Amino acid sequence: MNTAALNRFLLACVVLAGIANWLIRLDPTRPNFEFFPDMAHSPAYASFSANPVFADGKTIQEPPPGTVPHGFQPLHYEATEQDELRAGRELRNPYTLEDEPAVERGAEVYRNYCLHCHGAAGWGNGPVVLRGYPAPTSFLAPESIAKPDGQLFHIISYGKKNMPPHASQLSREDRWKVILHIRALQREAEEERRKAEKQQAAEEQPAQPSEAIQ
Repeated sequence: MNTAALNRFLLACVVLAGIANWLIRLDPTRPNFEFFPDMAHSPAYASFSANPVFADGKTIQEPPPGTVPHGFQPLHYEATEQDELRAGRELRNPYTLEDEPAVERGAEVYRNYCLHCHGAAGWGNGPVVLRGYPAPTSFLAPESIAKPDGQLFHIISYGKKNMPPHASQLSREDRWKVILHIRALQREAEEERRKAEKQQAAEEQPAQPSEAIQ
């Protein structure tokens, strides 16, 4: 092999090494070049498509009987008025109004899932209601204030009247936390009411007669 041929061979080796270095990346977040991708990327069935692999012909399979998802905590109540009242007697909110992070999270959940019907202050006059949807009961009404936290938790979980259930949208923790925000709205409204009553009483109080001139 003469010098020119050797140089061409070495140059070809350098080029091939450079190409191999480019194809075989060291960055684990980026895939390398795939020569036979069929083994790595098998065709997947769409979730709701027919599937000849399973006996029932469906891609989505029901969970085996008696199983629950990991971390799932069943709620042992039915969507009945009787169990709604029972939940009010038995369930206790694990969070308090002194828990600031929980209260802040509850306010966020309320803005995302409740405000459109119940309104920012809880009067039941949200944007959806202003467009003609039936108004929900005001959170500031005496009957709402009297409901225990557990009863509100049941209503949020299972729904009531025109309100659909929200258990699939909200975690158990978020349901309790949004109840904190409802209680905060009720407390704020009560403070405003007392303040207005004091102001009205002060305005209606008769003026004291001036002292008689001696």
